[in-house]
Amino acid sequence: MPSAADRIEFGPPRDAGSVRAFGLALLAHALLIAALTWGVNWKRADQSVAFEAEIWSSVPQAAAPKLVEPPPPPPAPPPEPAPRAPEVKAPPPPAPDVDIALEQEKKRKLLQQKKEREELQAKKEKEQKEKEQKAKEEQAKKLDAQQEAKKLEAKKLEDQKLAKQRDDKQAQASTAKQRDEALKRMMGLAGATGAADSAGTAQKSGGPSASYGGKVRAKVKPNIVFTEDAAGNPTAEVEVRTTPDGTIISQRLVKPSGNAAWDDAVIKAIIRTSSMPRDVDGRVPTPMILSFKPKD
Repeated sequence: MPSAADRIEFGPPRDAGSVRAFGLALLAHALLIAALTWGVNWKRADQSVAFEAEIWSSVPQAAAPKLVEPPPPPPAPPPEPAPRAPEVKAPPPPAPDVDIALEQEKKRKLLQQKKEREELQAKKEKEQKEKEQKAKEEQAKKLDAQQEAKKLEAKKLEDQKLAKQRDDKQAQASTAKQRDEALKRMMGLAGATGAADSAGTAQKSGGPSASYGGKVRAKVKPNIVFTEDAAGNPTAEVEVRTTPDGTIISQRLVKPSGNAAWDDAVIKAIIRTSSMPRDVDGRVPTPMILSFKPKD
């Protein structure tokens, strides 16, 4: 590798004033040596002649100044070193193909390991989800089985209840039949007047006679005040309750005729009648349902 000295363009610049400084320094040393030599020779001349002299002077004289040698000039400062050129780093040599292949193989292995880890994690998550789904299905089946068992139990209880009700009804019917038969025997012994196939239990029939309806109609009809012409022949049915002597204590329209004026006329007529006639046996049946038609 070539050094910096071999390359002049990168070396420090030469100092142009170094020769002059060297000459001045050499001249100063020569003058100093000459002055020292002259001083030594002057002292030797004074020592060779001895004499005395007295000088009288009315005016004092000052001594001449002592010879003072000038100080040597300061040495010239050393030249500043020239700035070094920046070192240029050579680019690293290209990696051989073997290193590139190893690096690529390493990256491939890392990617393969990462892929295997991701696949393993996905497999674990899938197994966990399948396990949770299976547990949910088993729980749902268990709940369905419990609900089915409850339904069967409820149905069994309902069947038992219905069977008990049937048994109770049969028992009641049997008891009622036995009671009716006992009453029939008792009424027969007491002089009942009903037919042999009669299903009643009273000593005498309580219904009105065949002619009782005409008696009631004949008593109530004169009290009906109705002057309108009713379309068709509507029927109004009224329930009437009386005391044993026939006094009317209440009247209620159970089936309207569809003509409000006719229904109102019938109710007012029963109120005006105030009492019902007695039947052939001297009794007044109550309650009774009376039917009235405008064109009857």
